[in-house]
Amino acid sequence: MYKWDKLKFIEQNGVVAVVRKIDPTVVMEVTEAIVEGGIKVLEVTVDSEDSFNTIRRLKKKYNTSILVGAGTVLDKETAKQAIEANADFIFSPILDIDTIHLTNRYGRISIPGVYTPTEIVQAYSAGADILKVFPATKLGPGYFKDLRGPLPHIPLMPTGGVSLENMTEFLNNGAVAVGIGSALFDKNLIDNRDFDQITEIARQYVEKFNEVKA
Repeated sequence: MYKWDKLKFIEQNGVVAVVRKIDPTVVMEVTEAIVEGGIKVLEVTVDSEDSFNTIRRLKKKYNTSILVGAGTVLDKETAKQAIEANADFIFSPILDIDTIHLTNRYGRISIPGVYTPTEIVQAYSAGADILKVFPATKLGPGYFKDLRGPLPHIPLMPTGGVSLENMTEFLNNGAVAVGIGSALFDKNLIDNRDFDQITEIARQYVEKFNEVKA
């Protein structure tokens, strides 16, 4: 799958699951549950235990049927490690130009974290593919609508506090996709190994996205 195809894949599927610090002994079962629920884009944060191996295992298992990327990437060295682990995209909570350039050099999707219009334009000019507005709920869905006026050509994605209750408003105000973390990965469900319920929650997010984008 070429980079352009992967970008289209993200925008068509729209829900990005943020897999953060899940016990390595159960992470595959948890991710299998959300994939069963229809989520096809997964971000494994590099501050998770054994994160690069988790990325490798997921890519080996699912190949091109899902996209798996690395999150919480703060520098180009970490981005290179993630790419060597076969990550499809690099997510950052910050804007780091060197990380964007390295990610582009290896043909992977670059999604840096931004907050202001100036950062958004700087990142996009440096070669970022999608801009992660983080933390999104501090700004609110209306911020995305405001940005669409002067910056309609730049794809934006909220992460941080996005839930079933507010994702429709983010999408209707111009977000191309949404990043879902703690709202998707309920700690009690994971501790109780209630994978069926995790699958059901994932399905609700996918159905909500499809309703909005229909």
